[in-house]
Amino acid sequence: MNEEQVLCACSAYEQKYYFNPRFSSLPEQVQKELQIMAVTMTEDVGGVFTMEFDEDGTLYMSTTAKENDLTYDEIGSHLKIKQYRTEYAELLESLENYYRMIIIG
Repeated sequence: MNEEQVLCACSAYEQKYYFNPRFSSLPEQVQKELQIMAVTMTEDVGGVFTMEFDEDGTLYMSTTAKENDLTYDEIGSHLKIKQYRTEYAELLESLENYYRMIIIG
């Protein structure tokens, strides 16, 4: 496969949330939780928040910002991702297992 698969993303610039339809078999509650996480992240730190799987099924969270965006909180984004890794550890692990079993096979 050798490519990242975006699970979801949220943009503070466009005020839009994207959920990859490829993962629509995830329970609705999980989908809602992901949306809450993504929207909260962009409301708190700005920029664009992305959750994606690498080719091995590891889930990565990242934020990016437009150049010269003075409202983007880069330090806050790293802290928030660290918080998410702790607070949502069980969910994130379940998502990785789901990806490895269902998507990679």
